[in-house]
Amino acid sequence: MNDRHHRSAIQEQDVQARERAEDELIMDLERDQFVAETSRSVARAALNARTTTALWALRVFVVLVSLMVIYTFITQLG
Repeated sequence: MNDRHHRSAIQEQDVQARERAEDELIMDLERDQFVAETSRSVARAALNARTTTALWALRVFVVLVSLMVIYTFITQLG
């Protein structure tokens, strides 16, 4: 168990080191190179049905709360 935790910690450190190196490379780019690098499209994440449903529920919640705030603001004006 302890060995597995140690291996996962080492792998996490490796990932963090790679991300840090990539961040440093991006910071050294010129402006047009930076824009070109950051404007690349990213592949859509593969989400399971439960996650997709939760995100749609969150969207509906945000719209409903926004409508409630707008309604309250308008009624308080009068």
